[in-house]
Amino acid sequence: MANLLTREQTMASRAEIGKKIRAARKILGYTQQKLSELIRINKTTISEIENGRFTGSFDIFERVLDAVGLQFEVGEKKHTLPDWDEIESMFSEEDE
Repeated sequence: MANLLTREQTMASRAEIGKKIRAARKILGYTQQKLSELIRINKTTISEIENGRFTGSFDIFERVLDAVGLQFEVGEKKHTLPDWDEIESMFSEEDE
């Protein structure tokens, strides 16, 4: 199963992570109810995770990820700044 992030991507939002978890769960043929029974986590919690609203413990999040074959990867934060040409074009005053 794929990881949540690739080297080229930036950190995914909760909603993006939730979508990946939902897709992985469905590929496995699990309903939210079946997954909740397998890992002994409330079905509502799984729904919150899949909808990007989960604010609970990392332990619970990790259990869900593991159950659907996903994992977190941690990397250095990447900052991208516009180059000078992009900045200049943003503030140019072209005659119309």
